[in-house]
Amino acid sequence: MTAILQNWNFMRFLRLGMGLWLVYSAFADHQPLLGLLGSVFALQAIMNAGCCGASGCAMPNARQSTGQITKEPIQYEEIK
Repeated sequence: MTAILQNWNFMRFLRLGMGLWLVYSAFADHQPLLGLLGSVFALQAIMNAGCCGASGCAMPNARQSTGQITKEPIQYEEIK
């Protein structure tokens, strides 16, 4: 329950708004496929899951270091 109430951002509000608008439009126009699409958008917003999962397509914040640092001097080649 706490996952539903936390981490609301712009994209989550946008998905919820689009989903509710599409569901309303589907009932008004009697189009069940539009209602299904609206339900998917609303469910994504409620569960905080996008097309790529809960974390979206975001890259990890921290770089993972290999722990090996090369201390060899860099050699340059002059191009004429």
